[in-house]
Amino acid sequence: MSEFLLSNEPVVRLAVFAAVFSIMALWEVLAPRRSQAIGRPRRWFGNLGVVAVDNLLVRILFPTTAVGLALLAEAKGFGLFNAWQAADWISIIVSVVVLDLVIYLQHVLFHAVPALWRLHRMHHADLEFDVTTGTRFHPIEIVLSMLIKLTVIGALGAPALSVLIFEVLLNATAMFNHSNVQLPAPVDCILRWLVVTPDMHRVHHSVVVRETNSNFGFNLPWWDRLFGTYRAQPEAGHEGMTIGVKEIRDPAEQRLDRMLTQPFRKGDSAYALGRRESAGRGDAHLSGQSWSRSQGSKLNTED
Repeated sequence: MSEFLLSNEPVVRLAVFAAVFSIMALWEVLAPRRSQAIGRPRRWFGNLGVVAVDNLLVRILFPTTAVGLALLAEAKGFGLFNAWQAADWISIIVSVVVLDLVIYLQHVLFHAVPALWRLHRMHHADLEFDVTTGTRFHPIEIVLSMLIKLTVIGALGAPALSVLIFEVLLNATAMFNHSNVQLPAPVDCILRWLVVTPDMHRVHHSVVVRETNSNFGFNLPWWDRLFGTYRAQPEAGHEGMTIGVKEIRDPAEQRLDRMLTQPFRKGDSAYALGRRESAGRGDAHLSGQSWSRSQGSKLNTED
C-alpha cells in the first residue's frame, strides 16, 4: 500500500484536496458559521488563483518534491532516522509530529519578523473566512516554507511515507479549520484537543491583534497550549468578530493582482504583529520581549 501511495503521490494529494475542498464547500452552504458580506465568486477567483501561481512557482524552482527528497535521503542514507535505523512506526510518528511543530514555529516566525509578516499578511487580509482562505498564501511565503520543510526533512531523514502523510494532513486540516462551518459546541470542545477546529483557528484571523497573536497551529492543537498561545474564543464572539487586517479593508485588495503585489506596496503597514504600537481600544501590539509573558496572563485557556 505504501509503495502504491508513494508512486502515485501527485494523484493522492490531488484526490484528497478535491475531496476535502468539495466536502467543506458544501458544508459551508448547508451549515455556515457566519454570514458573509462578500460573495464567493468575488473572493474565490483571487484565492484559488494564488494556489495556481504557488504550484507553478514551486514546480519551476524545486527539482524535487518533499516526498522526493525523503526518498533520496533514504537511498543515500543521510538524516537522523536513516543513520539511527529506528523502527518504521517510530520514525513515521515522530517525523509527522516534528514537522507539525516546525510549521507552528514557522507560523510564529512569520508573525514576528516584519519582512515575513508583509508576506504572510496577505493570508490574513482575506475579509472573509472560508475553505479557500486555507489555500491563500503568497508565492514567496510558499517558497520559503518549502525551503524550511526540505531542510527539516533532510536533517531528519524522514520516511517518505511520513512526509506524504504530513503533506496530505496539513493540506486537508488547513482547509477544514479555515472553513465557515457550524460545529456543535460540545463536538468542537472535544475535537479541538485532537485537531485545530474552525472555531479555534478563526480567532487567529481576528483584527484584534492579541487574538491574531494566538492559535498559530494548523493541524495539531497541542503546541498553542504548550507554548501559551492558546485562546479559546474571540471576545466579540464568532458572529460578531471582524475578520482580516484592520489596515487592509478595501474589497479591491481581494483581486489576484493586488494580492500578489500587496507586500511590496508602500502605503500598507510594514510592522510585524509582535511589534508594540500605541494602544487603541485595547488592541496594543505586544513587543517581542513581553509577548510570551503577556500571553500567559491574557490568554483564556478554558474551553
